Amino acid sequence: MSASSLLIYPDPRLRLVAAPVTAFDEALRDSARVLEAVMLAVSALGLTLPHIGRAQRLVLLRMEPGEPVTAYVNPEIVWASPERGPQQEGSVSMLGVMDVVDRAVRVRVRYRDLDGAEHAEEAEGFRAACLQHEIDQLDGIFWIERLSRLRRDRAIKRFGKLRRPGA
Repeated sequence: MSASSLLIYPDPRLRLVAAPVTAFDEALRDSARVLEAVMLAVSALGLTLPHIGRAQRLVLLRMEPGEPVTAYVNPEIVWASPERGPQQEGSVSMLGVMDVVDRAVRVRVRYRDLDGAEHAEEAEGFRAACLQHEIDQLDGIFWIERLSRLRRDRAIKRFGKLRRPGA
């Protein structure tokens, strides 16, 4: 799969709730390899299987070039700080559009790795926002749904203009 495998907003599959992964096998590792190839091809910090039309709960995250990619299988936020803060967000499925989303500043996430081993991670700041963003995607919540109606409408309009031929 390549960058052309990426679903583009408003594809309705971006709003589907992803099913839990139940088999930690070679098929899951193959899916992770495909997802990583697409993620690197589009220079994303994070990507989910739903971004490429596969409704399973797998997130890949790599915050910095050269940093190893972390796989989060069936991730769930088990704690979020009451303190919130703004983060600039966007999506490779809506390339060229960004806006500020208010999210918990710190989170604790429980997940499994590709072999099924359980892990927990505490994250803060931008990494916490990225985890929340990608877990939202697994839950069928595209990032612009976290914006006010006015800002969401503006983002959709900007994206429409960017997609016009010659834009």
